[in-house]
Amino acid sequence: MISLDNVSLSFGGFELFKGVSFLVSQKDRIGLVGRNGAGKSTLLKLIVGEVSPDEGIVSKPTGITIGYLPQLLNYVDGTSVWEEAITAFKEVNSIQKRIDEIHVELTELEDEDSGNSIQLASELHELNERLIYLDGNNIEEKTERVLIGLGFKRTDFTRQTTEFSGGWRMRIELAKILLQMPDVFLLDEPTNHLDIEAIQWIEDFLKEYNGAVLLISHDKAFLDHVTTRTVELSLGKIYDYKVPYSKFVALREERREQQMSAFKNQQKMIGDTEKFIERFRSKATKSIQVQSRIKQLDKVERIEVDQEDVSSMNITFPPSPRSGSVVFELKEVSKSYGTNEILKKVDLIIERGDKLALVGRNGEGKTTLMRMIKGELEYEGTGTCGYQVKMGYYAQNQDQILDKERTVLQSIDDIAVGEVRTKIRRILGAFLFSGEDVDKKVKVLSGGECSRLALAKLLLEPVNLLILDEPTNHLDMISKEVLKEALQKYDGTLLIVSHDRDFLDGLVTRIVEVRDKKFKEYSNNIWEFLASKKVETLNELNRKKVQVKQAKPTTTKEDNKQRFAQKKEYDKLLKKAENKITKCEAEVSELEIEMQKMDEILVNPEEFKKVASDPKVFEKYNEIKLNLEKKIEEWALLQEEFETLKKGD
Repeated sequence: MISLDNVSLSFGGFELFKGVSFLVSQKDRIGLVGRNGAGKSTLLKLIVGEVSPDEGIVSKPTGITIGYLPQLLNYVDGTSVWEEAITAFKEVNSIQKRIDEIHVELTELEDEDSGNSIQLASELHELNERLIYLDGNNIEEKTERVLIGLGFKRTDFTRQTTEFSGGWRMRIELAKILLQMPDVFLLDEPTNHLDIEAIQWIEDFLKEYNGAVLLISHDKAFLDHVTTRTVELSLGKIYDYKVPYSKFVALREERREQQMSAFKNQQKMIGDTEKFIERFRSKATKSIQVQSRIKQLDKVERIEVDQEDVSSMNITFPPSPRSGSVVFELKEVSKSYGTNEILKKVDLIIERGDKLALVGRNGEGKTTLMRMIKGELEYEGTGTCGYQVKMGYYAQNQDQILDKERTVLQSIDDIAVGEVRTKIRRILGAFLFSGEDVDKKVKVLSGGECSRLALAKLLLEPVNLLILDEPTNHLDMISKEVLKEALQKYDGTLLIVSHDRDFLDGLVTRIVEVRDKKFKEYSNNIWEFLASKKVETLNELNRKKVQVKQAKPTTTKEDNKQRFAQKKEYDKLLKKAENKITKCEAEVSELEIEMQKMDEILVNPEEFKKVASDPKVFEKYNEIKLNLEKKIEEWALLQEEFETLKKGD
């Protein structure tokens, strides 16, 4: 469906891709993975057409529809959540508008104006056919399910989009893309601003989706649940595995081991051969053997071991000072922003050594609670900090908190005191800032680099209570694993907000859900918690729906006149439906013949050699296949409508 053939791209002298080739086929579920800066987002932009390759070809079938969710979005103001979401149905809305216009025109026609009534009835029928094909009569139900699945409440539907944070506005854009049901989804970090329940919902949505999915994510569990194929970008090259992420990791390691073993064996053979040649080169009696060995070496196809980006953070939290047994206690605590009550008379005890995860939907008060404990927000009730507690705090909006005009080195140097000042460069090196990197200004850092810099600041002095709000956002897989291992070894108390299920698994000892202004504690097994929440979410979605109110048209004499006009055209419409089915069947037969011819070429080795280097052949094959599938689907819809017409429905 979409192909990249020998694509190369450079930025400022740095080669991002070199001879990259791969194919996205219909119904593919591809996870695009790689280190921060490997070029994953740029690859999506190449497919969309926002970036052009220096060399190579990016091919897309004519008429293909792509739903693209970039990391950075431009938002539209002046509409409600509902109004913005249904803009996804541009064609349906246009058709519905014209149908309404035809209804009005038919009511205004005179009885003797049969010519126009026939023409309008014919247009009305064609529009209704298209509406059925697009499933346009169910847009309200679909919109409601997607918005609720992504975490919106029904009371949010009429609220202005400007009332929501950037993360929630991203959800509105994601909802629009999901509702469009394009041929291909290109999703760049779609889970970054989603809570756990919304992530689970979108997993189920994408599993049932009938098109192709190419997504970038550093969420291992999300990739394993959604994708069946993994494409890795590493050091300008591409590695394609027909398995989900976890299996890809194992296969990649197995492949490297096999390559290394074969490489070592070959190097030993080459070394032994070169020694033989050197030893007997001057002996006439061995000249034939020497020449034979030289020819043998010339014919050897040298094995290369794939380069691997092994750079990773090196985190070790300093031993934490001992605190009291109770690190922090909340009693009868409430918090409101104006009339909006976030927490209501909640109690919570955090004990020394706890690794406590705060979970729940976005907007329920998790970050607010952390800021209250940190002392940044006032609240009602009692909050008591334990004996000799020293806090380290990581906020999720690090890109906004860090001083953009300071360099990496200055950002650390400004707050470092005492002996640690002599270790600043070593600490930065542990977080992959070395050489000229330390002189970069914060404003030019990527999201992943900002996250690493903020984490480095936590190592400047020992603390016994770490408060981390979404620390894994923007971190690549390897960095997340390093951080998780460091936190598992950390001997202090941990309070963490994260929606990354794999990251929390095996790390936390307590799970506290923040919901409906209250706290509810669960076991430390994140998967058991999610299973219970999924049941609750499904029950919520299956409750009786409150539909968006719309004015219902009243029945008039003109409506009766319209029905009469449509009845007169019934036989004509029935005949027209039969003709459409016959025409569609003929088109299906033609496409099947074309497909058969292409299959004969591709399965014949000699014929295949002739066309293998021509990307247009595969593009044509995929186009024929796609057209055939669409035409069969169209035939099924026409047949269904014909049966409905015969019944007089």
